[in-house]
Amino acid sequence: MPQMAPLNWLTLLFYFILLFSLINSLNFYSFLYTKKTEWTPMKSHLNIKTTWKWL
Repeated sequence: MPQMAPLNWLTLLFYFILLFSLINSLNFYSFLYTKKTEWTPMKSHLNIKTTWKWL
């Protein structure tokens, strides 16, 4: 029936929005960062010796 076609498009739009948001949220929250604690830039800067006369 042609009168029911807008309802079918509307349900397809809702399904698409639901699946799109579900996939994006799973992709965003499933990524885990690995923390590198072996080397930090601050530690390497602290090891540099200064040769100022007033220190």
